[in-house]
Amino acid sequence: MAPLGTPMDLDMGPSTPPVEGQCLRILSYNVQVGIAAAHFHHYLTNSWKHFLPYGGRLGNLDSIARFIAGFDLVGLQELDAGSLRSQFINLAEYLSERSRLPYWYSQTNRNLGSFAKHSLGLLSRYQPHSVVEHRLPGRIPGRGALEAHFGAARGEDSLVILLVHLSLGRQSRMRQLQYLGEVLREYEHVVVMGDLNTPAHSQELRRLVRHTRLQQPLDGAKTYPSWRPMHAFDHILVTPGLGLRGVHVYNLNYSDHLPVGVELVVPDTVRLAHCPQAAGRAASTLLS
Repeated sequence: MAPLGTPMDLDMGPSTPPVEGQCLRILSYNVQVGIAAAHFHHYLTNSWKHFLPYGGRLGNLDSIARFIAGFDLVGLQELDAGSLRSQFINLAEYLSERSRLPYWYSQTNRNLGSFAKHSLGLLSRYQPHSVVEHRLPGRIPGRGALEAHFGAARGEDSLVILLVHLSLGRQSRMRQLQYLGEVLREYEHVVVMGDLNTPAHSQELRRLVRHTRLQQPLDGAKTYPSWRPMHAFDHILVTPGLGLRGVHVYNLNYSDHLPVGVELVVPDTVRLAHCPQAAGRAASTLLS
């Protein structure tokens, strides 16, 4: 096993033409509400940590914050927006402060009141001009997607980042990916990332790729479980107008998933807004 935090470089999937522009380091990570795991029996012995506060959570999140500080855009799954188990701390905001990624956006997808607020978090070094929440279809409600827009509102001078955490059931995933395909069809430069709960060559992902221009540079990199990866559940998909310089899976033990990352070259015509006096906000305040 490579040393902790070492990127395991992968062969890139479909080749992309050279692109002149600015390089972005993008990461997707299911952080399991700050709960580390090293064996399957930890799902039983650590189960109470999904409902109650415990002393090691914030320390583990501090380690995650140090790791993600080197990226430009970070999509996080399995956060909490502020409930008993997180000591009523919005974990997207907490990680934004600790990593010094100034823009943070939080979407609560399953609100259990004071017991749990299951959420997604998007952290960024650059300010999107709009962020949109999506409620995804499915047999059981509680899945969502965050859609962030950078650069121009439309066309080849825009960049769209979509963060998702899909359902466990295949039929629900089919409906969710069909929905997302319709949302993204009109955009030129797109990145889709998250825990999709399905391998790269599944029927539902093949259908998404077939009906959009998205490509899979990770192409089946195994990310789950983190201590002995057997399944490729975590993905980053990109459109061909974005240049690829590298794709990685990172060897970390801060969750039950491994994080995945890409280095993208975004055309210079996509203007990324950066403000040193940034302040993050919940996504619900920035809906289009």
